[in-house]
Formats: sequence, C-alpha cells, structure tokens
Amino acid sequence: MSNKFILVINCGSSSIKFALFNITNKKKILSGLAERLLLEKSNVIWKINKTKHQNLIVSKASHKNALDFIINNILKKNIYLFKNIIGIGHRIVHGGNKITKSSIINNKIIKLIKDAIIFSPLHNPINLIGIYESLKNFPHLFNKNVGVFDTVFHRTIPKTAHIYAIPYMFYNKYNIKRYGAHGISHNYVMKKTSKILNKNLNSLNIIICHLGNGSSISAVKNGICVDTSMGLTPLEGLVMGTRSGDIDPYIIFYMNKILGFNMKKISNILINKSGLLGLNGVSSDCRYIAKNYYCNKLVKLSLDIFCYRLSKYISSYFAIMVDRLDAIIFTGGIGENSYLVREKSLSKLALMGVFLDNEKNIKICKGKYGLISKLNSIPVLVVKTNEELAIAEDTIKLILN
Repeated sequence: MSNKFILVINCGSSSIKFALFNITNKKKILSGLAERLLLEKSNVIWKINKTKHQNLIVSKASHKNALDFIINNILKKNIYLFKNIIGIGHRIVHGGNKITKSSIINNKIIKLIKDAIIFSPLHNPINLIGIYESLKNFPHLFNKNVGVFDTVFHRTIPKTAHIYAIPYMFYNKYNIKRYGAHGISHNYVMKKTSKILNKNLNSLNIIICHLGNGSSISAVKNGICVDTSMGLTPLEGLVMGTRSGDIDPYIIFYMNKILGFNMKKISNILINKSGLLGLNGVSSDCRYIAKNYYCNKLVKLSLDIFCYRLSKYISSYFAIMVDRLDAIIFTGGIGENSYLVREKSLSKLALMGVFLDNEKNIKICKGKYGLISKLNSIPVLVVKTNEELAIAEDTIKLILN
C-alpha cells in the first residue's frame, strides 16, 4: 500500500472541510471540519486514527485563521502525514465560462478563478484563500494543486434552461447564463444513487436536494444535469442560510432608488443578511432553528418559508422528467440531518405521489443513506455526500497522469 496522500481543502461560506486520502485505496486517513467561521465559538473538529479531537479557534475565526490551525496544529504535528502529501485538491465554486473540467492550478487558472469572483463573490475569494495558503505552506507542490469546479457538472443544462429571458446578446456576448453550483456534490450523489438503486447511470432520473448554509436543487435526466436552482451566481434559487434566493429583481431598484441604498449595501443584504438569518433575525444555523422552531414565531416562519420554496422547486422539476422519476434525494448538512426540513418539505408533495414514512425519517442515522418514504411512494432517499472524496479522485487522476 502506498504511503502517499492527497490533501483536500473544501472552503465553504461558513466552514472548511478537510481530509487526507491514501492515493492507492482512497482510504480517508484524516478528516475534519472547521465550522461556525465568522461566528462566535468557531471551532475545529477532526478525526485521526479513529480518535476524535476538538479545539476552539479564536472567536469569529476567519477562513485564514482556520487554515493556519489546520496546517500548523494538525498536519504539521503529524509530521509523517505532512511530509507525504503529494497533492492538494481544492473545491472551487465558480469556474466561469472558460473552465470546463478539473484543472491543475497555475497562474492562468488562478486568473480565471479571480475573473469569476463577480459570479461568486461569497465563495471564490474564500476558495482562493485555500489555494494561497496551500501554495505558501507547500511550495514544492506548486504544480500539484488541483481545482475541482462546481460549475462543471451543470454544463450539460440545455439552452432552454440556462438562458435568461433578457436580450440574447447578453448570453452571446457576455456569457450571462445559468451556471449552477454544488456540482461536485450533485455529481457524487448522482453516482452514489445509481449504485444504491442498482440502476444504470445513463437511464437515471432523479431530483437532488443539496441543503446547507448554501442550498441548491438539481434535476438529473438520463444521468446528466438538465436544470438547477442556482443561476449566474449562487444567489438564485432556494432560501439559504444568509442568501435570499429568488426575489423580484425590481426589489433591487426599489432599495436603490426609493430607500437610497447603494449597490454595495444591497449586495451585502442579499448575500450576507437575508435567507434564514434575515427572516428570523437571530441565526442562520438550522440546528438552532430546529431547536427553537416551536417557541419563536419568526424562527418558525423562516423555516416554513425555506421548506415552502424547496417544495415548489421539487414540484417544478417533476415536469422535466416527463415519464418517470426514480427518486428524490436529500443530501448536504441540512438535507442529511434535519428530519424536520424533510418532513415540512415533503408534506406538500402528496399530489405528486410522494409519501413520507415519518418513523423512518426521524430514525435515519447521520452519515448513512436510507429510504424515508412509504412503499407506495416515489422513493425518497437520504444520501450522504462526499465532496472530499470526489475532489481527491480528480486530483489523483490529474497529478499522476
């Protein structure tokens, strides 16, 4: 067995997932999560040699603070592992129009990631922090860093779904279209579901609900993505932790012209101050919201709106399938762990032939997949995503070829 490892860094809007994989058997040697970043009580949890560790970082830790801790207090203190890292895989949310596949990171790719910041202002700058910290701490791996892009999975979406109803020249000349996000997760879950259902990927029709601080839903028909809720940027679509999701575009003009807000303030409101947090005024954390659902009216309202929007999207994607839907999938931090979100969202879909088994829904174990629907229902599954493994696999292919 090889003793060489791939480090995966997955920088999200409020967390960093990290993992170390053996290049031969893809076994996870170390894994961890830095969470509640930019919030009180930021902390890192990690597991190595089946032993779990936890440590508070500085209050309201930044992504750079967290990466410093991961590299200096975890990896470098396991010097054997640190010295045998031969490649680093990075999740990048937006690749813009020019990046069509996972790529070795060089100055050209870094420039394209920077160019796409306008489409993903919350994520691409954070993804770049992960890249810069890796290059600084692993200078010998300059040509062994790989970017794996969320937008690549959604490039199969047909024009009828990815072109907006604005003058065509904005698409033709400026590449304004639906790019989507969470593609690494959607792609992994699609392949995993194909195995679970024992169904050929080329004939698989499913709806995938990736729910977390950022949330998106995608429609997969015959094994390719044909629509997704996020658009030009990750702001469109479902209600999210701090992002508004779909709104009437004229709200922006109203805020600007009538309320006197400048565009920077409006952008901050829609990206960082809206969603669950904006609605309840207390928290974007679904764990807090579930705990206080029945004792705080605004907290309850925020989750009800979240679930209502999700139900509408699931319903609309039924029409895309035309003749058959094999399953509805829940994944991501909220999708895997919140039985309340699944219950509230699916309860509205009986007309579509979706019937939740409440006992199974409540009992489903974290970290495992399982059927949560009744026997007479369209199958509904909870599937644990594994973006880190998907990133590691692409990284191994690129650096070893």
